[in-house]
Amino acid sequence: MAGKPDLRVVTVRHYDLELDYKPHSARLSGRAVLTAAGDGPFVLDFGPFHIAKVLVNGKPARYTHRAGKLRVQAAVRGEFTVEVRYSGKPQPVHTRHWGDLGWDELTDGAIVASQPFGAPSWFPCVDLVSQKATYRISMTAPSPYTVVCNGVLVDGHVGGSTTTWVYSSTEPMATYLASVQIGQYVEVAPRVFAPARLRRAAAFDFARQPRMIEVFSSLFGPYPFADYSVVITDDELEVPIEAQGLSTFGANHVDGRRGSERLVAHELAHQWFGNSVGIAAWEHIWLNEGFACYAEWLWSEASGGPTAEVMAARARTLLSVLPQDILIGSPAEEHWFDDRVYKRGALTLHALRVELGDDSFFSLLREWTSRHRHGTVTTEDFVSLAGHRDLLNRWLFAPKLP
Repeated sequence: MAGKPDLRVVTVRHYDLELDYKPHSARLSGRAVLTAAGDGPFVLDFGPFHIAKVLVNGKPARYTHRAGKLRVQAAVRGEFTVEVRYSGKPQPVHTRHWGDLGWDELTDGAIVASQPFGAPSWFPCVDLVSQKATYRISMTAPSPYTVVCNGVLVDGHVGGSTTTWVYSSTEPMATYLASVQIGQYVEVAPRVFAPARLRRAAAFDFARQPRMIEVFSSLFGPYPFADYSVVITDDELEVPIEAQGLSTFGANHVDGRRGSERLVAHELAHQWFGNSVGIAAWEHIWLNEGFACYAEWLWSEASGGPTAEVMAARARTLLSVLPQDILIGSPAEEHWFDDRVYKRGALTLHALRVELGDDSFFSLLREWTSRHRHGTVTTEDFVSLAGHRDLLNRWLFAPKLP
């Protein structure tokens, strides 16, 4: 008796998303066309939407859809396209350790916060951090709303009471970094969007961001994307949201006194570390968060605040009284976003900087971002490039704080 066809994970090279969102009913309708490569019947990650049609290479395909998986029974080989037409109210992906992720409703509008597994809440995808693809995202929303997505705004038009915004991301991007931000925003500075009530405070709080980009470009290498946007929501957010070429902050991160500037630096640094240089698996998360945390200290040093040496001493004092029971080079899933991974990751880099000296250390970082630009990496890749394996192993793979 023949068994069920083997369902395979394919490689997606491009996502073309045509979306229509109605904030007052919180309904999303979409047409997703994925250009992919692979063999045999295949599976995609996708939330509980109503699916109207699935086409493979333009022809209707049989499929099943349950438990977050869209299983397509099509005998593909090599490159192909799959088109999914769907509608419904987006539901965030529930996770064991981090709550609900992905598409979420604001008081007026919507945000996307997908790290690490929330992308299927709004489009069908292969939701693996190791897979990167290019994107075209077209979003139609009521005309009073501003839509900000990854990449460059390449087209847009008003039709009756709605406006369509079209963004293109030609640099490859992981699914968790794909984002749509929708709200009644005004542009308070170039590519900085905020509610009108926060116009003055947001303009002041983000005024040093162009200088920050200059500093990081000198330390890490050229800014790796075509554009960078910031959205400040009218709601409060627990933490800022990382996306490729885009960061989102809550109203609580704006005070008119630059009280959250370290977070501005942190999210910006992710454009180099996490977005351009992505990780091959989530166990290598310190390569994202440790580097972004260290960038906070570097910005403090460059902008006249405490030096990285002072910040490192403070972080070490804090970590010394916390449990020393995780390996930040390969943390368990529940510890991926533990603050100890962030702080000890930054301390690892500072220890390496002290060992190498500034010239060699920052030359190493520029080589790292250049060699792996728009690629994916592992901890072993960094250790192999940096050398000083004994030092790095003590910081990354021994629970006791060196």
